[in-house]
Amino acid sequence: MTDFSDGTAAGLDTGSPNVARMYDYWLGGKDNFAADREAAQRVVDISEGRVVRGVRLNRAFLRGAVRAAAEAGVRQFLDLGSGLPTRENVHEAAAAAVPDARTVYVDYDPVVCAHGRALLAGTSNVGFAEADLRRPDEVLGHPAVRDLLDPSEPVALLLVSVLHFVADEDDPHALVARYRDALAPGSRLILSHLASDAFPERMAQAEQVYEGASARLGARPSAEIRRFFDGFALLPPGLTGPREWLGDTDPEGERFAGLVGTGELRG
Repeated sequence: MTDFSDGTAAGLDTGSPNVARMYDYWLGGKDNFAADREAAQRVVDISEGRVVRGVRLNRAFLRGAVRAAAEAGVRQFLDLGSGLPTRENVHEAAAAAVPDARTVYVDYDPVVCAHGRALLAGTSNVGFAEADLRRPDEVLGHPAVRDLLDPSEPVALLLVSVLHFVADEDDPHALVARYRDALAPGSRLILSHLASDAFPERMAQAEQVYEGASARLGARPSAEIRRFFDGFALLPPGLTGPREWLGDTDPEGERFAGLVGTGELRG
């Protein structure tokens, strides 16, 4: 892993917060700069620390959902808006369950992609596509996707902590439907999304922090998040908080703003 703590790396914009590097900071990684850490810490303060615990629970959900998909027979994983594949990443979780699993990461940020490819150099059955998830045809037709993934076989489509960076005017529900229609039966949707109805005031403050970042944040009501599963059979335990999805059903447990869930495309 490249240590960016000194703030030097050729070709990188170190002066503006980057959402992928902010996420890396919350995960305890080193692939971030001072501007990322400053913005990320502001969100930590606004959330009273929940964002760090929530991000790590979200990553535990990702690992669990990938493992469950692999154990159900899915061998292909398409991670849209992946950010940096630095810590507890998809291809490692998939390969731990199925050694021949194939993973393609997709991100539209050329710097993230360049760094991601460097991190993955020498790793088999893994690709990185520089593409915008808002253009499904370009993503699905990208050479990295075509070379590694067979559309006639089930694919796990990951949209983990990314759709709240897709604006309403881009019609994110239609985008998910377009990907869904390209999937074979047995495919899965693995999704997490920030909900606006959990902590509305704090969420509004966090959204202001992202005004100067590489992407704007827009949480959505729970009902709108559930719509992303249209056409999929929502799998147990349904659309819920990450803590609950991981099996912690203590009613006195800490609440988080994120919702997570998995769905299966039935034939």
